[in-house]
Amino acid sequence: MTGTHSSPPVATALWMMCAVAISGYFAFAAMQGDHGIFRRVQISADIAKLEVRKAELEAELARMQNLTERLSDTHLDLDLLDERARVVLGYLRADEVVVQ
Repeated sequence: MTGTHSSPPVATALWMMCAVAISGYFAFAAMQGDHGIFRRVQISADIAKLEVRKAELEAELARMQNLTERLSDTHLDLDLLDERARVVLGYLRADEVVVQ
């Protein structure tokens, strides 16, 4: 009586299912994980947004440095000083009209 052994095909199928499951896990991790492809795309988009924000802040800093320089002791811009005093203190001369 020659019997077929069903153990090797079952073991082979089990090994194949494990290999497919492990490969699927690593493929999923490569796409969706913390260091995956989608996360890398998201980081690249965040970098682009932050570079734009950095450029805006650098422009604002340059403007503020210019105003600070113009109000410093070494280079005093009297028109700017008058304008800032009026805005901050709310002063007007008697002959001025405010248009809002």
